[in-house]
Amino acid sequence: MNNQQKTTEMRYVDTPQALTELCQELQSAEVIAVDTEFIREKTYYAKLCLIQVASDSVIACVDPLALNNLDELLAILYSPDKLKLFHAAWQDLEIFFDQWERIPTPVFDTQIAAALLGFSDQIGYANLAEQLVGIQLDKTASRTDWAQRPLSPQQLAYAADDVNYLLQLYPIILQRLTKLGRNSWLEEDFTALTDPASYAKSAELAWQRVSGHGRLKPRQLAALQRLAAWREQQACQRNKPRKWILSDDILLLLARHLPSDYATLAKVRGLPERLLNQSGEELIASINDALALADNALPTLSQKERLTPDQECLADTLMAYLRLLAQENQISPASLSTRKEIEKIVRGKRDIPLLHGWRGHLAGEPLLNLMDGKIALTIKNGQLNAISTDPA
Repeated sequence: MNNQQKTTEMRYVDTPQALTELCQELQSAEVIAVDTEFIREKTYYAKLCLIQVASDSVIACVDPLALNNLDELLAILYSPDKLKLFHAAWQDLEIFFDQWERIPTPVFDTQIAAALLGFSDQIGYANLAEQLVGIQLDKTASRTDWAQRPLSPQQLAYAADDVNYLLQLYPIILQRLTKLGRNSWLEEDFTALTDPASYAKSAELAWQRVSGHGRLKPRQLAALQRLAAWREQQACQRNKPRKWILSDDILLLLARHLPSDYATLAKVRGLPERLLNQSGEELIASINDALALADNALPTLSQKERLTPDQECLADTLMAYLRLLAQENQISPASLSTRKEIEKIVRGKRDIPLLHGWRGHLAGEPLLNLMDGKIALTIKNGQLNAISTDPA
């Protein structure tokens, strides 16, 4: 694969005719690189400001702020016959789901794939492009306001680069994965990545994002669940950031003190007067719903189990072996598992990703064998080694 910069001219698409011409060129492409630019500081949903696409013959920045109808492009991007390349696809796919309630498939995420080649599991696009194709990308436009128009040539060049080199990274990564026999390993990760359920926003579970909820008593927790659900619904309906509706600190204060009438609610320190006037009755209703619950209907949080000293030592040993296995197989340790999962194994849990699929074969089974005494760890010449102790 030629590692030199492509000479394909970037196309800025902001008219229906230009979009039609672009989509006609993309029709024959089997692989399309995709990226998005967006802003979300002042909204609940990310505001889509640019869609970048590239094939072997065309690179384009499509302006959704100038186009009322993107159906032609969406038909291309949602086509099951075209592979969509992304890097760190989660936020891009979330935008597609929020905008059109579907996830484009099939996809290939170069960040996830690179982790199976030994790169960091969070490696950035520019870093990966530099290491694999020797290109140094200009990232000075990364913190720009993509909603402002007109976009500068520097902004458009930056945006185009985000898809341009994906087309070069893909065959290199694919070739290396094929050589290692790891192509099939990506299937379950990409299936999880494109699961629509992962992107659905649940008001009922919004309380889990409130830092400090674990210190609440059951009835306080019940109030927080209702208050957080109310805030989530308001943020969604008004398309405003959650904390613009009500901060986490105030949510926790309300849940702790449980003001059940307007006069008591008004005394809560830091509660905005405008919110009190506009939504005070709704907040009181949420709290009173929690106060009305029978004791046996109150939610409880499972207390985090603390490992015993012996279990801590075992978890440390398993983590050391996990890192050794990752090193031996030239893969990122974080792609295999986390400390949290290792601690679950120590507690006897078995229904975890580490023990299934390629992860189970590569690391899960060896870790269980270590726990069963079939493998021992030794240190020789300053290096950690694993040896079999199983006479069979």
